[in-house]
Amino acid sequence: MIDLDTCACSGKNLDKLVKPAALMLLVGKDMHGYDIVRRLTDLPTFKGERPNSAGVYRTLRAMEAEGLITAAWELSESGPAKRRYRMTKDGHACVEKWVETLREYQVAVAGLLALAEQAMAAVPQGKTPARRTCCGSRRTGIPPRH
Repeated sequence: MIDLDTCACSGKNLDKLVKPAALMLLVGKDMHGYDIVRRLTDLPTFKGERPNSAGVYRTLRAMEAEGLITAAWELSESGPAKRRYRMTKDGHACVEKWVETLREYQVAVAGLLALAEQAMAAVPQGKTPARRTCCGSRRTGIPPRH
């Protein structure tokens, strides 16, 4: 039986949204990587769960390589050196494009949700096709692709 809590249908695979979320956190303010990870946790996208720190730092390095952000080391007498991230002009342009894209996603997801609700309304309560997993794959011994 599939674990619905870890299935893609639970929304746990929204890691593709780390990049736009991190960029949007950097609009108008510089931040350390640790603070970005902490703030990402507070966003509805992550449902209060801390995103994988290594993945966030990989994303930050990739955004730096793309020229969307810059990073500078800050030395501290009382602790380890930290990198402070700052948005670039290209980063701002990327955020503007993300806003446009997310609006398109919002419309697409609303349409998909309406279709799902309509389909579920047609199924009698408590009755679902017996030979399918949660995401529609036939039970062939091959796990569903997510």
